[in-house]
Amino acid sequence: MTTANETFLVVGLGNPGPSYATTRHNIGQMVLDRVAAQTGGRFKSARRAPAVVIEGRMGPPGAGARTILAKSTGFMNTSGGPVSALASFYGVDPEHVIVVHDEVDLPFGALRLKRGGGEGGHNGLRDITKALGTKDYLRVRVGVGRPPGRQDTADHVLAPFRPAERKELDLVIDEAGDALELLVLEGLTAAQQTVHSREAR
Repeated sequence: MTTANETFLVVGLGNPGPSYATTRHNIGQMVLDRVAAQTGGRFKSARRAPAVVIEGRMGPPGAGARTILAKSTGFMNTSGGPVSALASFYGVDPEHVIVVHDEVDLPFGALRLKRGGGEGGHNGLRDITKALGTKDYLRVRVGVGRPPGRQDTADHVLAPFRPAERKELDLVIDEAGDALELLVLEGLTAAQQTVHSREAR
């Protein structure tokens, strides 16, 4: 169970600009945008990093954890610098950094929570690991599925969701936001038990 004096840095991965906004690679930022809309927060320029942030709390008034929502304003493969700078500025240890990102090794819409592990060819995660000097940060993995046929993985994640996927996308984003809140408030083990058991049904 999280205590009220803990601070989490929650990073939604993606690329900047309207041409990338609706692509699979940007689903991490889509989740943070939804969380921000639900809490009434507005992103503002960070003071010490090329990023936009919302400083607030997640959870019930007076009992929630201090949470910094952040989106880099640079490209995915340079995510590490902004994450490291924000973690340093806000005094957040890597164990309290949460990265929300697209995951090609999960079917579209599947959600998994974990700490550490490999990057699976994800350049954003690789750069964050290098900048933080550890893999032991938390991840909210949002499934976007593997590329069909012989399509290149990079082309797949930089393409918009298919029409059938778009019909389900709002629900997926909502569920990812709920999983993120559980992770912050209940801790990894409890959140995994809830989210993963729901996925198994």
